Amino acid sequence: MSEAERPPPGIGRADARPPEGEASQPSGLMDLLGVAAVLLDAEGRVVLWSPQAEELYGYTAQEALGQYAARLLVHEEHWDWVVKKFAEVMETGQSWAGTFPIRCKDGSTRLVELRNMRLLDDRGDFYALGLGTDSPKLRELERDVALSTRLIAQSPVGIAILDTDLKYVAVNPALERMHGIPATEHLGRHYRDIMKDSKFEVAEAAMRQVLATGIPLVDQATIVGHTPADPGHKRAWSISMYRLEDPQGRVLGVADIVVEVTERYQAAVEATDTRRRLALIAEGSARIGTTLEVDQTARELAEVTVPDFADLVAVDVLDSVLDEHRPATREGPAVFRALAVKAAYPTDAVHAADPPGRIATYDADRLATECVRTGRPILIRHADGNDLSRIARDDRAATLLARAGVHSYMAVPLTARGTVLGFLGLARARDPRPFDEDDLAIAAELAFRAAVCIDNARTHQSVRTAAETLQRSLLPEHPPDLPGLQVASRYLPAQAAYEIGGDWYDVLPLGGDKTALVVGDVMGSGIEAAATMGRLRTATTAFARLDLDPAQILEHLDAITSGLEQYIATCLYAAYDPHRAECHIANAGHLPPALVPSGQHPRLLELPTGTPLGVGGIPFETTTLGFGPGDQLVLYTDGLVETRHHPIDERLHTLLNLLDTPDAPLEELCDRLLHNLRHPDNHDDVALLVARARPLGGSADRPHRRH
Repeated sequence: MSEAERPPPGIGRADARPPEGEASQPSGLMDLLGVAAVLLDAEGRVVLWSPQAEELYGYTAQEALGQYAARLLVHEEHWDWVVKKFAEVMETGQSWAGTFPIRCKDGSTRLVELRNMRLLDDRGDFYALGLGTDSPKLRELERDVALSTRLIAQSPVGIAILDTDLKYVAVNPALERMHGIPATEHLGRHYRDIMKDSKFEVAEAAMRQVLATGIPLVDQATIVGHTPADPGHKRAWSISMYRLEDPQGRVLGVADIVVEVTERYQAAVEATDTRRRLALIAEGSARIGTTLEVDQTARELAEVTVPDFADLVAVDVLDSVLDEHRPATREGPAVFRALAVKAAYPTDAVHAADPPGRIATYDADRLATECVRTGRPILIRHADGNDLSRIARDDRAATLLARAGVHSYMAVPLTARGTVLGFLGLARARDPRPFDEDDLAIAAELAFRAAVCIDNARTHQSVRTAAETLQRSLLPEHPPDLPGLQVASRYLPAQAAYEIGGDWYDVLPLGGDKTALVVGDVMGSGIEAAATMGRLRTATTAFARLDLDPAQILEHLDAITSGLEQYIATCLYAAYDPHRAECHIANAGHLPPALVPSGQHPRLLELPTGTPLGVGGIPFETTTLGFGPGDQLVLYTDGLVETRHHPIDERLHTLLNLLDTPDAPLEELCDRLLHNLRHPDNHDDVALLVARARPLGGSADRPHRRH
């Protein structure tokens, strides 16, 4: 072999490699079509027969080689036409293509798509090459391709084909419009070169997962971000991904199908916001106003709004609302009293607000003053330096707000029954969302609910103060000297959040050195109960002067109480006679008094209970017991011993244990009883009266009363 005829280096060697970049596996499309190749010589005899020809026509190579193709594959009625076309191809060299009915080995006819062309070998001889494939299968493939091409081109859904390196291979017009980049600028570029927003890292990772596993991702990945086509607006897409494979299972890449769902996403966000706002209102209804205390209501309002609604909240009321001696003003600065301040996290902005209890003056140009003077809410969507100066009370506070990053603000008046009580201030700093009109409506609803509760608490406090003042004015002063008796007493009003009650006690000097000891409790609360108590006390004083039997006095009081609409009362009346060392007692539905005989253990007196005053028509009974020097009698109202969580028998047993301290000073005894028995959960008022017999004419501590 000459040097010129020698093949280039590497040809025919065992270590030969395919050209760099070429696929190591052939495309499966040719296999799918099953293209048959048949080579004829110039006479029309078969000289080459491919395996696909055997599969398509049914003849083996041994059966076909050397045979005239026309006689082998063509029905007789088509021989003349085929011979003519064969001659034209061989003479002119013009190829012929078309669909032709081929006769198969089993006698059946198969429509075959043919491509016939003339070939020239190195010796100058002509041959005819016939390529054929099943025509119905080819038509089906053509329809699939045409349909796919048309659907992809006209689909409003964005479609992209990416290879195994996630580089774009094809992009349809819809995706071009979404991205704002022509298809030609996509091709060959990596997915993240086009979709640069960090949110698309999720989509990239999902593509790699689909390539690795073959498990499609269908309408499961919703991406919210920006595209080059619309960088200024946030949009949302639902993405589906499928791995692409050829008929042999070779992975070709991934199909990325993108549906824009911005409107659906925004609707879902708005629906979520609506549910959140409704939940906030529901929570506010449940949590705001649990007590009749102004400060507690303000704290509850702050706790509802932070952190889910605002980063910082302040609740302030006009000082004139809580201080009746300070007149309200309609011009100039406004004076506020801070009730509550709360932040979602540690921030300097807290120090820009006044701490609870502080009284502060805001100039007329501040938003707080404008809000309470006009009675209208104020919304600052995007707060700049000028806005912060009007939000804050002074320049230092404005600097703190700016340093904390406050960017959105609302001031909402606290209005109840047509009166502006103060304002609710709300700010956002870390939360990037600016307040909007919907937020303002929610804040106004919460502020209204809180304002009504604050107004109720304010009114209640005023009524309670009046009732307590009335009741204290009706309570007696101890006489300076009681024959044969030492007395100590206490009265505690109901706790601040609850109505004043109708409890009372009385110590009445009687003729013959006698003393009447009275404890009673008008059922109900408020000024009416206190007034009823005053009437009963006055009547008791009048009847006591008649030196009547205790049972008779209770009968007269019962008749009076029956005439008082909707009121009943319990009462214990005891008359002490030091000359006989006796005590006469009658009970009208009251808890039993405790007796501490000198040198003995305390016990509850077993008295006929009787019915409360006001029931009417049922007689009372008087019980007589010995009551000599050193003996003690303890009268009390139910506020001392009753609680929500303990049986009354248990509490009465505790009372007796506390009384088992002989010779203790009466004042110390009263303090010990109140300290140990007055339960935090007991919101009733308490009247307590302790009497100790002493020798008639003996010295005694000067009696007095503590309230």
